[in-house]
This record gives sequence, C-alpha cells and structure tokens, in this order.
Amino acid sequence: MQELDLARRDGRYRKVMKSISKAELLILDDWGIAPMSPEHLRDLLEIIDERYQKASTLITSQLPVASWHEALNDPTMADAILDRVLHNAYKIELKGESMRKLNSKIDATETL
Repeated sequence: MQELDLARRDGRYRKVMKSISKAELLILDDWGIAPMSPEHLRDLLEIIDERYQKASTLITSQLPVASWHEALNDPTMADAILDRVLHNAYKIELKGESMRKLNSKIDATETL
C-alpha cells in the first residue's frame, strides 16, 4: 500500500497496479493487522478483482477468518473483497505455538 501511495503521487499508479495485478503470486502477509484507509480498500478491491480466477493470492493472518470482515471496517468493501477472496480459496488453519516462540525456546536451551 505504501508503494501504491508513492506511485499515486509520482504518476506510476497504473503501472504499479498492473504489475501487482499480473504477478503470478501475490502474498498479503499479516492481513488485518492494521486498519486500511478507504483508498487502500479500493486499491485492494481492484487488485483482487483483477486477479480473480487468473492468479494466486496467498494471505497470512493472525486473525481468524471470521474476523476479517470486521477488520476491514467498511461493510460494503469487505463484502466485495471477501466475496472474491473466500469463495474460491483453500483455507489452512495452523494450531499450536508460534514458531518464533518455539525457536526462541530452542535457541535458549542450546546456549546452556
């Protein structure tokens, strides 16, 4: 989103949007961790819409899928985005301790 903000200011917006939309794999990491502006939601909808059934998108999130709608903070945009994301998706839900937490325990025991 930061790159899109910069591109919007320096005239590269369409080019950057096209590049993102055409990527074979788009990874959205830490989905829902911070609120998105209305402008960013529109950008995201356009990207997701352009990629729908054409390219892969991988989303990682610490939020349960049931909380995504609320996290997007705009019911209409959330409906549109999540309709395209969730109805044609494979969902993998991981359980257990954080790998960072587990690795830090391992590192602590190795130094003893």
